[in-house]
Amino acid sequence: MSVNKSRKKVEMPALDARARVSNFEEVSLGYTAEMAMEEAARCLDCKHKPCVAGCPVNVAIPEFITKVKEGDFAEAYSIITATNSLPAVCGRVCPQETQCEALCVRCKSGESVAIGRLERFVSDWAMQNLCRLEFQSDLLVGKKAAVVGAGPAGLTCAADLAKQGVAVTIFEALHDVGGVLRYGIPEFRLPKDILDREVEGLTQLGVEIKLNMVIGKTMSVDELLNEHDAVFLGTGAGLPSFLGVHGENLLGVFSANEVLTRVNLLNAHDEKYDTPLKNPGRVAVIGGGNVAMDVARCAVRAGAEKVFIVYRRSEAEMPARLEEIHHAKEEKIVFKTLISPVRILGDEEGHVCGLECVWMEMGDEVDDTGRIITEPIRGSNFMMLVDSVVIAVGTSPNPMVISSAKDLETRAAGTVVADENMRTSKARVFAGGDIVSGAATVINAMGQGKIAAAAMVEHLRGL
Repeated sequence: MSVNKSRKKVEMPALDARARVSNFEEVSLGYTAEMAMEEAARCLDCKHKPCVAGCPVNVAIPEFITKVKEGDFAEAYSIITATNSLPAVCGRVCPQETQCEALCVRCKSGESVAIGRLERFVSDWAMQNLCRLEFQSDLLVGKKAAVVGAGPAGLTCAADLAKQGVAVTIFEALHDVGGVLRYGIPEFRLPKDILDREVEGLTQLGVEIKLNMVIGKTMSVDELLNEHDAVFLGTGAGLPSFLGVHGENLLGVFSANEVLTRVNLLNAHDEKYDTPLKNPGRVAVIGGGNVAMDVARCAVRAGAEKVFIVYRRSEAEMPARLEEIHHAKEEKIVFKTLISPVRILGDEEGHVCGLECVWMEMGDEVDDTGRIITEPIRGSNFMMLVDSVVIAVGTSPNPMVISSAKDLETRAAGTVVADENMRTSKARVFAGGDIVSGAATVINAMGQGKIAAAAMVEHLRGL
């Protein structure tokens, strides 16, 4: 089949912005089979496969795209799931534009191949046509592993272990699985039925899931070690960070975690439920990442009068995906960049009534993430009239699990120290995802879950 020489990706349909702001339906609608095959034909099937190097879970990208081009979607799914147990999730929320797609040779003379959109299409096709994961081995039958946390790192680690015949039990603190995939990403980006179908594939591999198990309270890590041959810690980074400015204790100030958890798990955006958020009014969301975009777009759907993104750097420095920024702007969210909060103001009843900010200017130096450091412009303070403020400036690991594991080395930031194979300082304990790296992407957490699983398999083989 000939190569499609178009320099642009096949556009993916999306819900109209005017209609979608009143509901939580998925915004991006996905490719049809015809669209997917047309886009797949843009792949040059490069000899050196640079895109694979940009994938934290090492999906055989050119190979699966070739099968899409040929219309063999079942084989494409088989290729993807050989290394990725959550492809429908990754196809929706991974930052492909800074990973696999960033290394696509097509970028030299146009847009990259839409690898993420093709992965999503194949995964959705497989779900509709009842394809399932079928990779179980009896290599390590009789070995037992505990996985703490059912987020992307834990789910990936559990799947890879189960494929080798290990008896895996996941211990999840909440009432359902998914971690940040369930409580942190809104339905309009990741429908929960998609997540449920992905998890169903893991249970078919024999993975046991125990819910409402708060490791550190219900059981300690040391107690898990008494019953299992190895333990993986993948509890993420669910402890919100704040600004440390005056007024953060006022009514109407929220962490992004609280807003997203209440929306995703308690339907707090819907007046039919008895779990409402305060009438949002005019909302300022502090931050420029994907979480900030998610919160802002949830606020619009919850009936906010006006929503502002307040970010201390330029828009070009925002870590959020370009697609999320684009969708937020379509939904009339106002971007206020090069602005930093100074204090939050309250009325006589203790409710938020304003946000004092200062204008920032770009400096000449960069921070440890490579982004330009900004400095406040003296005397440029001004007021924003707002009714709610949401802080979306990062998270750190919850110390509960960590504190229950004796001799587990941690960093000052509260993250667990692990080597390149995700081994911790504590024998038979491995860790990966945000508990090690700090708040990062879903796919990076999955990549570390895979590395840990491989190291655990080697350990279990030696027992």
